[in-house]
Amino acid sequence: MSESPAEITLAMMRETLYTAVVCDALDGLGLRHQSPRLPLAPVTVEGVLVGRCRTSLWADMAHVDPDPYALELEAVDNCQPDDVLIAAAGGSMRSGIWGELLTTAARNSGCVGAIIDGAVRDVSKMRQMQFPVYARGMSPYDSLNRQRVVDIDIPVELDGVTFSPGDLVFADIDGIVVVPQNVEAEAIAAAWKKVHDEDRTRDAIRDGMSATAAFEKYGVL
Repeated sequence: MSESPAEITLAMMRETLYTAVVCDALDGLGLRHQSPRLPLAPVTVEGVLVGRCRTSLWADMAHVDPDPYALELEAVDNCQPDDVLIAAAGGSMRSGIWGELLTTAARNSGCVGAIIDGAVRDVSKMRQMQFPVYARGMSPYDSLNRQRVVDIDIPVELDGVTFSPGDLVFADIDGIVVVPQNVEAEAIAAAWKKVHDEDRTRDAIRDGMSATAAFEKYGVL
C-alpha cells in the first residue's frame, strides 16, 4: 500500500513514520530547516515520539524568584492528551529544568513526552516510568532561582526552527522534526507514501536488484 489512507492517526504515525522520512517529506515541500541541528538525545527511552507541541520559554536567572515554578506548573497542568512539552531554554545547562515530579504531573495530564533544550535530572526515575525525554544533558541542580519559565503556549525557537503550539512533532534517535500545521496533511501523506515506497525498494534490493536499478524503478533512496 503506497497511497495514504483517508485518515492517518497519531497511533498510525507512531507505528509507521520516523523523523528521517518526515524530514524528506518536508524537504519535498520546500521546508528544508524543520529539524534543529542540536544534540537533543533520548535520555530515558528510545523509540519514536509523536505528539503535539505544548511550548514553554525559559530564561536563566540569578535572583530570588518571587513566584517560583508558577508558569512551568501551569504549562504542565494545561497539557492535553498527546501533547509533547517543548522547553526552549537556549541550551542552558544551568540546572535540571525537567525531572521526576514534572514528568509525573505531565503524564497525568496526558503528555506523552518532553523535548528539553537544556538539562534534565532524575533520569533513572524517568527511565523507570518509560517516559520519553530528549535533552542536551543532565544536571543535578534544581531550577529554583537558577532558571524559570517566562512564557507558555507561544511559538518558540530551537536552532532557528519554530515550534508553535499544536504543531506536530516527531523525535527519535536521529533527531527532532516539527511539522507546521498549515502543511501537516500534505507532509504526512507524502511521508506515508515514501515509507511504503522504501519498503518495496528494500525488498527489491534484498531480492538481488542493484541499488541503481531499484532507484531508477522506484525513485526512492
